[in-house]
This record gives sequence, structure tokens and C-alpha cells, in this order.
Amino acid sequence: MSDGTLYIGQKRYSSWSLRGWLAVRLAGLDVEEMMIPFVRPGPTPAIATLSPNGLVPYLEHQGAKVWESLAICDYCAEFEPALWPADRIARAHARSISAEMHAGYRDLRMAMWMNLGRDFSPHGRTPGALANIARIEALWADTRARFGAGGPFLFGAQFTAADAMFAPVVARFLGWGPELTAESKAYCDAVRAHPLVAEWYDGAAAEPDSMLVEDYETLK
Repeated sequence: MSDGTLYIGQKRYSSWSLRGWLAVRLAGLDVEEMMIPFVRPGPTPAIATLSPNGLVPYLEHQGAKVWESLAICDYCAEFEPALWPADRIARAHARSISAEMHAGYRDLRMAMWMNLGRDFSPHGRTPGALANIARIEALWADTRARFGAGGPFLFGAQFTAADAMFAPVVARFLGWGPELTAESKAYCDAVRAHPLVAEWYDGAAAEPDSMLVEDYETLK
């Protein structure tokens, strides 16, 4: 019997679910995975009545109820401390950039939503989205220069909670094809090749057509 349940939306679309799912898998928590497909117009009733904030991901584990992706990352780090860098300064930086990801980049979210089954390039390049992309690229470059020696991820060889938080941004970049620096492209390739990210993509590809949501499949 498992220790709880992780509730997520469709893997094809749910960027926030991807973040929480990666943290749970990286921490090795023994939980069942329950997918609740989004419906539009929202909110999705089955999610709204289950999750405290009406959103996914939502984790129930050993009596704990945890919602919001960043909170799930922190909770999972109690079981797997390596989700955050061991060094105090690097760890502070990782938490800061993860919090910025959690709270920011609204223009990018609106213009380039996550859809793992479509190639939307070269659309979505609104001024706001491009400004967000410039900030993300600068943040990645600074983080890699300061802390990324020894591996392809933001903090080197270890895929951390910070990488989990930015994995859906990588998915957006791969799906919408904005112009990126060579360094950013290399980071995107490394994240996409991570076994857990590849597993999520495979899960998205296996979802039936009945789970497709027209709002996410059509350019606005």
C-alpha cells in the first residue's frame, strides 16, 4: 500500500503538475499518481473540490497535505535533501530563482503555454514573453557561471528542485522555438534528456485523444 497520492492534470499540458511530479519522483516518495483531466471552461470541478487551492499538483503523503509546486519541492527535500544544493549560498540562490519562477513570467505563460504534443513555432513572441525569456536566459547564464561547474544542470551534475521548477519553461522553449543562446539550448537539451523528464513526455504521448483540450491545441 502506498503512502499517499499525487494528483496531477494532463501530462501534455500541466506545467505545474510536472514540477511537483518531478520533485516527488526525485525524492522517491511512494505515492499513487492520480490524473484528473482539465476541462474548459474551468475550473475543473473534480480538482476544485479536492485540492485546497483548487489546483494541481496536490500531494497527500503520510498525513501531510501539500499544494503549490514550490511547497511540494520543499516538502520532498525533507526526504531527499539533495533536492536543494548542499552549499548554503548555492541553496539560497536555488530557492530564490525557484521562487521567481513560481511567482513570475506571466507574459511567457500566457503567450507560450505548455503543450508537449504540438510545435507552435514561430508564434507567441509577444514583447512581454520575449522580455521574460531574456530574463530567464540571463538567470540561467548567471546561475550556471556561478554554480554549474561539473555538469549540465543549473547547479552542476545534480538535477535539483530548481531544475524541476524550470523544466516546464524548457518544454515551452522546445515547443514554441524562440531564439535562444547556445548555452540556453544546451541546458534545454540536458533537461529534456533527463530520464524523468523523458518519462513524463512519454506519458504525455500516451494520453488518449479524449483528453485533448481545444483551448490548448489552438493558437489564440
